[in-house]
Amino acid sequence: MSMPTGKKNTPRKAADEAQPIEKNIYVNRVAKVVKGGRRFSFAALVVVGNGEGRIGIGQGKANEVPEAVRKASERARRTMFDVPVVDGTVPHVVEGAFGAGKVLLRPANPGTGVIAGPVVRAMLDAAGYHNVLTKSLGSSNPYNVVKATVVALKQLESPAQVAARRGKNVDDVLGNYDLGHRVWSGAADSAQENG
Repeated sequence: MSMPTGKKNTPRKAADEAQPIEKNIYVNRVAKVVKGGRRFSFAALVVVGNGEGRIGIGQGKANEVPEAVRKASERARRTMFDVPVVDGTVPHVVEGAFGAGKVLLRPANPGTGVIAGPVVRAMLDAAGYHNVLTKSLGSSNPYNVVKATVVALKQLESPAQVAARRGKNVDDVLGNYDLGHRVWSGAADSAQENG
């Protein structure tokens, strides 16, 4: 007679897929000098997304790291907003700025991957983007980079939104839209003008 191994073959995929993607972007330790020593507290910056076009950012402060992360996660879930994902990339080139930080997001062909720094990469992965070219300009402070990326993401418009704004059909707006051709031909034209 065989002994049970202790593991059950239960289907957990459905439960795992329902779980949002949660990533810690930054944890800062803050020291307050008081009589008799220093008191430490922690500030956490967390991004939460569903991997299908919803993302939220939250900040939390507490005397312990897990509590700060929990507060930040709760705030991120409350502040989630929708972003357009077209073929796994951003629909068009966009630049967001906050304070001294600037973030440029550019569409990329399938197979490119997310070319970004750790802060912007965490946000784009949580939102469900798979192919994006990015560049962070100016401040490298994680708070400024996160807020600049949020500004950029909120400026994005899907083809359906553009069509509705212009009062046209989606097919008319897209036309012969070939993502790679439009992105790289524009870059080649500007390079020829400058060179």
